Amino acid sequence: MAKLKMYLKPTCTSCRKARGLLLAMGAQLEEHDLGKNRLTPEQLDALIGPRNHVDFLNPRNELYRKRKMKERPPKRDEALKLMAQEPNLIRRPIVIRGGQIALGFDEDGLRKLAK
Repeated sequence: MAKLKMYLKPTCTSCRKARGLLLAMGAQLEEHDLGKNRLTPEQLDALIGPRNHVDFLNPRNELYRKRKMKERPPKRDEALKLMAQEPNLIRRPIVIRGGQIALGFDEDGLRKLAK
């Protein structure tokens, strides 16, 4: 089984659920703690790649709600800077295998990546 790259915060409930599911399936994880090792805007840009950056914003985050990002999503450059400054604004967990990605606790997506 391929090793999965997992971006998470250990205190995040969705991250703990996803991690538990993947480990129960026998997945090998390479973990990146977003709280201890923040990503730069450039690293976030590479991680998101051609995908829509808005999908990587955490709608449960206070800054997301305060700035009404659902109604007025920030441009990519601004979003990358904000996510780099405030890791809680990043939707978690992010699990990657090759070019495939699962965002948040997406059980079906996680199971597909772990196969």
